[in-house]
Amino acid sequence: MICRFIAEHKARFGVAPICRALSAHGCPIAPRTYYAWARRAPSKRALWDTTVTELLAGYYEPGAGGRRLPESLYGSLKMWAYLQRQGIQVARCTIERLMRINGWRGVSRAKKVRTTVADLSANRAPDLVNRQFRVPAPNRLLVADFTYVRLASSANSTFAYTAFVIDAFAGRIVGWECSTSKHTTFVERAIAQAAAFRTRQGNPVNAPQNKAIHHSDAGSQYTSLHLTETLHLHGLSPSIGTVGDAYDNALAETTIGLYKTECIRDDSPFRRGPLTGLNNLEAITADWVHWYNTSRLMHRLDRRPPAEAEADYYAQTRDDQPVALT
Repeated sequence: MICRFIAEHKARFGVAPICRALSAHGCPIAPRTYYAWARRAPSKRALWDTTVTELLAGYYEPGAGGRRLPESLYGSLKMWAYLQRQGIQVARCTIERLMRINGWRGVSRAKKVRTTVADLSANRAPDLVNRQFRVPAPNRLLVADFTYVRLASSANSTFAYTAFVIDAFAGRIVGWECSTSKHTTFVERAIAQAAAFRTRQGNPVNAPQNKAIHHSDAGSQYTSLHLTETLHLHGLSPSIGTVGDAYDNALAETTIGLYKTECIRDDSPFRRGPLTGLNNLEAITADWVHWYNTSRLMHRLDRRPPAEAEADYYAQTRDDQPVALT
């Protein structure tokens, strides 16, 4: 530490005067000690720190196109787990220390804004979930919600909306839809997409053994008669959370919080400039959903992506049937 201090100030004061001043203040050091330190080869730790720092900079610093990689969203724990999965054996404390030195950190979630408004006069389906979002297999419980996104234009700002359908087993997003209207048909398209996706995988949600539930909050879009009929057509039993309950649809709200933090905010690695129209929003949402499903590490899944967790489940239960990851 003393030698580094001398190295930082020698151009201004000189080595010998700094050593005399330090010695006079009870910190004896000879100039030859500093020069011996300066000539020595870098330690193994210093060389490893340089290697890991360059590796981390590839994620946390913008690339040639001015954009960072999606993994720049990770904090030290997930970055350490991600590097382990890449075969890079580095200590967790090393990642924490180097990220702290260089001022690198993951994103933090912003305050939630409520977008769905309950229709108190509507006949609502019962709450079949009762906050129990852990299920033993995919296609048993689908949770749904939507959020707003501000669009920028030359004249003013307007809003678009993104709806999600999420499988509670591994948190995989199985359906999503962007729209400039929050009419019921908007969320119905996300449900239809989810059903079609699972059918293409060979794991239809309406299989008799699933007894699949579609759970949402009490927003007017989800309590409409037309949406209830749509759910029954896809073999889904409707479930509505209780009004005024902060945890009535916690899994969907958590996913939407990640979407707003990781994909929508101005400094997101998925952003390609201002969101001037629905096509811009759809493009970055598609990129984020693909990364979220196939690459994003989840703590509750032992730091695996949702698609991998589902694939592992099917590999254990149906060894004779292939499982699609995308």
